[in-house]
Amino acid sequence: MDRRKFIKNGGLGGAALMGGAWAASCADKTSEEKAGNITPTGPLVIATWNVPNATAKAYEVLKGKGTALDAVEQGVMMEEADVNNQSVGKGGRPDRDGNVTLDACIMDKDSRCGAVVYLQNIVHAVSVARRVMEDTPHVMLAGEGARKFALEKGFPEEDLLTDKSRQEWLEWKKTSKYDPVINIENHDTIGMLAIDSNGDIAGACTTSGMAYKMAGRVGDSPIIGAGLFVDNEIGGATATGMGEEVVRTVGSFLIVELMRQGKSPQEACEEGVRRIISKKENFRDIQIGFIAVNKAGETGAYCIHPGFSYRKYSESGHEDNPATSYLQS
Repeated sequence: MDRRKFIKNGGLGGAALMGGAWAASCADKTSEEKAGNITPTGPLVIATWNVPNATAKAYEVLKGKGTALDAVEQGVMMEEADVNNQSVGKGGRPDRDGNVTLDACIMDKDSRCGAVVYLQNIVHAVSVARRVMEDTPHVMLAGEGARKFALEKGFPEEDLLTDKSRQEWLEWKKTSKYDPVINIENHDTIGMLAIDSNGDIAGACTTSGMAYKMAGRVGDSPIIGAGLFVDNEIGGATATGMGEEVVRTVGSFLIVELMRQGKSPQEACEEGVRRIISKKENFRDIQIGFIAVNKAGETGAYCIHPGFSYRKYSESGHEDNPATSYLQS
């Protein structure tokens, strides 16, 4: 890349000495200090997959001078409430026993975070995760405990299994064959990252998990550092796809740390995917996608197979961006 090319200079005198002094002063600075010299940009929101309603809602919050935390929560709530999205919230595909179980997490500019796993009968898992973050001394609540907490906080209880998802589940039971289809919404999620007008970053991730998963299965989406990670001094990252593989490499944390070391969001996402590929012999059978943003508002995305995209809404416009991929079509 251009920024990595060395500028050749035939003279070695004062210019070389000045260059050496400059390099030494830069070396003395920490990554956080370097990041602090970057002028924050905003507002901006990105999300996994083509979810225009979610990013539009988040950007509406940001344009109204709302916080990045409010933006990501309200943004992903749009998908949780959309019964046509069968990988998130109400209408999500159930586990093998016919139960829709939700996982979600949220993280703010101060590294506060909250999560719920195996939550049933509550539509807005991300909002319950936020209440865990704000109203308890814990980071994560699971199963029946998460449901009881949600009810105590006034969240309405309802059946999340729609007729469409129920009929598909009954059809699946005829063979009970588990075979995730790449880029089809049976192991998907929505992860969202936002930068507000103050330059602060927040992220959220929510999913109903793999269709027809074993009861009790939890993927990467609610795991801070795996499905989502935010460092307000550096940037944020979130993941989608086969969650088990993201957990094994602590993928989102890895990407933020790579950005801390100086990689661009795009370079960091590419390395995140390569780490998974290097440890997965049959990586062609799975899809993994990462998106990331740094403090300067630069974004990146990378995946294993073609077909993954991410939505971006900023002052430059609102568009769906195909991610580059390790494998070609």
